[in-house]
Amino acid sequence: MTELFSAEAGARKEGPSEAVREISNYVNALEYGLKRLKQLPVSLRLLRELHERLMKDVRGESLTPGEFRRAQNFIGPPGCKLENATYVPPPVPHMKDALDRFEKYLHESRRVLPPLVRLSLIHYQFEAIHPFWDGNGRVGRLLITLLLCSEGLLPQPLLYLSAYFERNRKEYYRLLLDISQTGNWMDWLRFFVNGVSEESRDAVARSNQLLTLRQRYREKLQARKAPGRALELMENLFREPVITVAGARNRLKVTTRAAQQNVNRLVQAGILKEVTGRQRYRVFVAQKIIQVVEADKAPRQVTLFEE
Repeated sequence: MTELFSAEAGARKEGPSEAVREISNYVNALEYGLKRLKQLPVSLRLLRELHERLMKDVRGESLTPGEFRRAQNFIGPPGCKLENATYVPPPVPHMKDALDRFEKYLHESRRVLPPLVRLSLIHYQFEAIHPFWDGNGRVGRLLITLLLCSEGLLPQPLLYLSAYFERNRKEYYRLLLDISQTGNWMDWLRFFVNGVSEESRDAVARSNQLLTLRQRYREKLQARKAPGRALELMENLFREPVITVAGARNRLKVTTRAAQQNVNRLVQAGILKEVTGRQRYRVFVAQKIIQVVEADKAPRQVTLFEE
């Protein structure tokens, strides 16, 4: 996350890494999808548009981004062949039929099943169809968030099951495969709903910690009689926790000297820390904010200020 924030702030001389490009594409695709929902429901067309954005300048970009596969694919360990594959998705003619049924189910009445149960079925079905050459996992995880928002279960995209799936990676793949092989839906449903519960609690905990941190920072700056620009810059750190003086100048619409003064106020208050050790082109990080965001799970307590 620190690398991603640094890249977004223009604080990295070298280009962003592959991982950062993937995350950046994911964020851009999510923002695009949420805006697109105002004109277009969740559909095969929207999934292709999202896939094209997810695959830009990252691994798999040469494998027909934005298009469904035209040949057989399979899943297995590196170097395996079709006959040794762990899972073989449907051939193209069956895939097209499955996608047609999948899209119809997306638009069917949502009152038959509880929303999270229905969403768990949709996620499995997409992963089982595996309609793209690459990037199916990224699209499938993005689809969860978009459906939660489009169906009114989330006001904002604050819930991401990717972390839960990654922490339980082997179990995630085992349960999906178990449905295909034995029709065991119940274990998968429990796993999925437990994941929603766990990540929801985590999101609430992180949100509360960030709100508390913001209030403490505000009180600390007010006690120091910091000007409004310093408070504005502090508030912006909760969107962009890595900044440069140039970035602060552009955000505050002030001179370079005024931007430097306000950055210095946040450094003196223990809110920002300079991390390059350089005299020029310095980078400042709001480490406590990143500590909350980056933790594998929301920490129970955050040390707000350095002693």
